Amino acid sequence: MNADEVDKYMELFIKILTILIVILLLCLLGYILFTGINDISWKFLTTSSASGVGIRDQIFNTVYLLILTTIISVPISLGVGIYLAEISVNNKLTNIIRTVIEVLSSLPSIVVGLFGYLLFVIQFHLGFSILSGAITLTFLNLPLLTRNVENSLKSVDDKQFEAGLSLGLSQWKTITGIVLPSAIPGILTGIILGAGRIFGEAAALIYTAGQSAPVIDYANWNPTSSNSFLNIMRPAETLAVHIWKINTEGVEINASQISAGASVILVIIVIFFNVGAHIVGNYVYRKLTSSKK
Repeated sequence: MNADEVDKYMELFIKILTILIVILLLCLLGYILFTGINDISWKFLTTSSASGVGIRDQIFNTVYLLILTTIISVPISLGVGIYLAEISVNNKLTNIIRTVIEVLSSLPSIVVGLFGYLLFVIQFHLGFSILSGAITLTFLNLPLLTRNVENSLKSVDDKQFEAGLSLGLSQWKTITGIVLPSAIPGILTGIILGAGRIFGEAAALIYTAGQSAPVIDYANWNPTSSNSFLNIMRPAETLAVHIWKINTEGVEINASQISAGASVILVIIVIFFNVGAHIVGNYVYRKLTSSKK
């Protein structure tokens, strides 16, 4: 068997594996949608869990927690990623930083959750709150986002960086004005992957954001009020935690229907977020780079 035949068979093998993965994903999504789509109603989406059937507050808590975590984690990961990819030299400090990132990425989420519980909930007296959950999820997301930013910046052609310097631009202006915009598609991919982890995370949030879902007032715009939807110091049960809770406690009579419907909504939210993030990211990329793609 010559080299051309080996290449042909390996290419066929990889295509088959790719098709199997796609089929597996479609089967998983199809099963979730098929088992839960009939349990979704307007009342299910617009009433609180106190009514026994609604998931309105869990949907909002999930999105709100995602926004807050992204606001905290993205700037930090951008700063560290830019430092590692464009500013630092390969020395002991950078090796220590990369080692710390690898250790963080290997920690189980429940361990990070217990750490967040002991530090933020107990020691810092933040209690079970959205803020405690967001800071804890930041620890889970930073390794993924930082590595993604670093790799995305390194994938940009060095000639672009050299061209910026040759035009008299400072190093920082070259990074932020030329290199960073070119790396946006890759950075966006990391943000989407991190968001998917936030959407599906339950173990860490059980110990930090809490398992209770107090009824909140969406007409109350005062972030310091205890029942305001903007209050970051209130407990916040997310969709993933809600699904876990009603299946383990067995208190709700229609627990299977609620969890099935909530699973469908969670999947739909993830799909819409991914599509929306790609659209926004491509728009920003075209604006910053004057690209027609």
